[in-house]
Amino acid sequence: MQKYSYVAQDAMGKTYKDTVTAESREKVVNALQDGGYIVLEVKEAGGKGGGILGAVSSFKQKTGSRTQKKIKSHLLAFFAEQLATLISGGVPLVRAISLLGEYSSDPNLGYVLIQIAKDVASGSSLHSSLSKHPKTFNHIWLSLVQAGEVGGQLSATLMQISVYIKSQDAVKSKIITAVTYPAILFTMSVGVLFYFVTFIVPVFATIFKESNMELPAITKAVLLISGIITNHYILILVAIIGSIVGFNVYVRGDAGKKNWHYFLLHMPLIGDFLQNIYFERLLSTLSTLLKSGVTILNCLSVLEEAFASNVIIRDGLRSAKKDVSEGKSIADSFKDTGVFPPLMTEMMRMGEESGRLPNIIDTLSKFYSDHVNQFIARFSAVIDPILIVGVGIIIGIVVMSIFMPIFQMSQIGSNM
Repeated sequence: MQKYSYVAQDAMGKTYKDTVTAESREKVVNALQDGGYIVLEVKEAGGKGGGILGAVSSFKQKTGSRTQKKIKSHLLAFFAEQLATLISGGVPLVRAISLLGEYSSDPNLGYVLIQIAKDVASGSSLHSSLSKHPKTFNHIWLSLVQAGEVGGQLSATLMQISVYIKSQDAVKSKIITAVTYPAILFTMSVGVLFYFVTFIVPVFATIFKESNMELPAITKAVLLISGIITNHYILILVAIIGSIVGFNVYVRGDAGKKNWHYFLLHMPLIGDFLQNIYFERLLSTLSTLLKSGVTILNCLSVLEEAFASNVIIRDGLRSAKKDVSEGKSIADSFKDTGVFPPLMTEMMRMGEESGRLPNIIDTLSKFYSDHVNQFIARFSAVIDPILIVGVGIIIGIVVMSIFMPIFQMSQIGSNM
């Protein structure tokens, strides 16, 4: 038999500390849990702790500074789904979080969850515990969890969070998949063309120069480009780096950032696609927040933070929030910004008048999601042949510019 000291809490949050004699630490944990207590720590008298407090110490040793790394969204979606399942199954909140933390495949997430379990066990609400980890849980998480706690629908809210994260990840995945192959093809083609122009063409340029023959215009153009690249590559590299630095400095300023974001949202072809992505994300987030019971002003505050990366939409949301706080309808507030399309504002008006705003917004979100998916499908179908044909034409022109003088030289030689 061994002596064990423990720290536990009852259902009311009262903490108990004591020392008992038992055959093993597991026996102590099982006895406390059978009595309805939440086990915070169990350790041999004078030894290393177990339970939540012990797990915190263990994760500190394992992870160290790695807890500051950003945790992947699919892990957070899995955590929300698993936590919702455990809570629905009657597992106490602290025990559910600590279990997910202890068995997490990501040590950084595991450490964060153990810290959260410790805070909740100490009497903090879940959303306030999550707020201590802003790099992991953003404002959307905090607002939804708080609404779920207040409304007594935490399990359902966590499941909504999981569905929301998965839907956003699905859109990102489709975009990445659509551009990956064209990007690889374009990069390889540019590399081959660069090698050809800088290493192969100069060899023929020397031959053509020694022959003193009149070159076709297309050959002169290719030789000129090749000469500029090979003789002034340092200046070209400096100009490229300077342009990148200058652009970054420009877009960091308020005016430059606003102009750049406006250009992105209104550039031909891509602008409409980017707007649809932003509007789909905005509407799906707003729908999820409203369905979870978050007030409209809090929703707009969360959206303002979530869309800080684009000042045009962020300022539009900020202006809409100000108007709503002054008593304007949601539809009129969004319309007066001049940022959001008439379809969105009029559908919002219908939702307000019918009392079905969350459902209407959800329908709008699916509408924009369909547009995004259609664009991605069309882009994937069209971009590959365009790139192949375009790169083929360019390489063909370069090759033709080299072989045309060679044919001329061969003809001259045969006539002689």
